[in-house]
Amino acid sequence: MKVLLTTCESEQATSIVQKMLQERLVGCGNIVDGVKSMYWWKGEIQKDPEALIIMETPDELCSSAIARLTEIHPYDVPKIMALEPTDVIEAYQLWLREETGK
Repeated sequence: MKVLLTTCESEQATSIVQKMLQERLVGCGNIVDGVKSMYWWKGEIQKDPEALIIMETPDELCSSAIARLTEIHPYDVPKIMALEPTDVIEAYQLWLREETGK
């Protein structure tokens, strides 16, 4: 199982998660609104309100999920990360695999 993280404008978060769920690339998506992001862009420090999206996907779907997220993400250079949790209860992993067809 992998945990995917990305950020985007708040208005876009629901659409992104909805598409990823509909395509069964993830089993769950959490949207944390009100994140204040600071980053370098084109030589200047930017400060923007964003939403953090946290999604879970089975290992076998991770590459496909990242590829699709990259396609539908509105940013030129989106933050997309896959993290591997060290401890996940078996029931949750089973549920995730069932919901994504893996």
